[in-house]
Amino acid sequence: MSTHFEGSTFCIHTFGCQMNKHDSERVAGMLEGLGSLPVTSIEEADIVVFLTCCVREAADTRLYGQVASMKNISVREGSPFDKRYIAVGGCIGQRDGEKLTEQLPHLDVVFGTHNLGSLPGLLFSAIEDRRQAVEVLAEGTEFSSALPADREHTWAAWLPITVGCNNFCSYCIVPYVRGREKSRPLEDIAEEARRYGEAGVKEITLLGQNVNSYGRDLYGEPRFADVLDAVDASGVERLRFATSHPKDLTDEVIARFGTLRSLMPALHLPVQSGSNRILAAMNRRYTREHYLGLIEKLRAVVPDIALSTDIIVGFPGETEEDFMETYRLVEEVGYGQVFTFIYSKREGTPAAAMEDDTPREVIQERFDRLVDLVQRKAWEANQGELDTIVPVLIEGVSKRDELVLAGKSPKNQTVHAPVPAGLRPEDLIGTIVPVAIDEARTWYLSGTVVDV
Repeated sequence: MSTHFEGSTFCIHTFGCQMNKHDSERVAGMLEGLGSLPVTSIEEADIVVFLTCCVREAADTRLYGQVASMKNISVREGSPFDKRYIAVGGCIGQRDGEKLTEQLPHLDVVFGTHNLGSLPGLLFSAIEDRRQAVEVLAEGTEFSSALPADREHTWAAWLPITVGCNNFCSYCIVPYVRGREKSRPLEDIAEEARRYGEAGVKEITLLGQNVNSYGRDLYGEPRFADVLDAVDASGVERLRFATSHPKDLTDEVIARFGTLRSLMPALHLPVQSGSNRILAAMNRRYTREHYLGLIEKLRAVVPDIALSTDIIVGFPGETEEDFMETYRLVEEVGYGQVFTFIYSKREGTPAAAMEDDTPREVIQERFDRLVDLVQRKAWEANQGELDTIVPVLIEGVSKRDELVLAGKSPKNQTVHAPVPAGLRPEDLIGTIVPVAIDEARTWYLSGTVVDV
């Protein structure tokens, strides 16, 4: 098969969650294995792959617009193909399947979330048979970690521990496109982590739609704390995970923040709403009081733990008082980062059938109020880092200045620092260096590298 791809180029556009980013690395690994070379722009690419998200309506609009616009981009000079081949995977591919090829006639390949490994064969069929190739499986048989990968960074790795979701929050399309939750055997996770540790990976991020329920399908009860223990034993310097559902966050997992060497003092714990009435309508299966109890337990173990969350504004039926319950919760918790969204109806979910006559301008005004509060609390949270020395994993350089390093603190804060005299950025990228913080803004810290 590879002879058809040698001399070709590809680029990947990734939308949405970390699982899609991990899948993109697998797609890159498979295409490079066929002899295709990565490029950064559509104009340079013979094969363009979109890894898509359908959690919000804006993602659909963006995908359809980008694919439609590619009709007007000519094939690059020197391409081994007489046309540019376009493939769509991820959640929109899984949800829409054949319908995508009807709405976008120049689309060549559609593949679902459960058959990532079929992409090379589907591309081969599209090229050989000169027809659209579609494969969307109802259920997968293996984790994408079994596929070859071209990781974005040698010093960081995504490590999926579950796929799918059993929660069926009333607004969320994910269980319908990612399927029911499946856990990888603990031994497989530990072995992959061990290999990363031996390869010098500095940071591992465990992935799953709900990592806290890991193992319930395999072992009859959640065993996420055991996963954390196993990955910590790999020797990796930094361990993170996403995403956690509050209803499944156990005392055992909370305790690991105080005992595991590598587990970073940061947690993303989506609350979605601070109103018990709205939480019930969302089918979140916890209360405001339970959530705040978890925050109290976490801070008892790590007083300065950095917390982030997701919040939906304008869920059907949300009143001003419901919104104010969310507002007051954000004030009380003091998140370092909040991902705020205006509710987006997703067909096929229970919430899509819920009536709501709240004017759009009212929802937008509430959203703007919340964003102002989020920014103020984030600024306050960052002030605690002033005049401290923070170990920073250098990820690259600032988008605005190639002589300024950019990296992440243990609390997942973005940190900037000038490249030290006598060094180049590449000398430090992928290493952990101490930075003396002398400036704390809303969304980043700045300082000076010391003792390098």
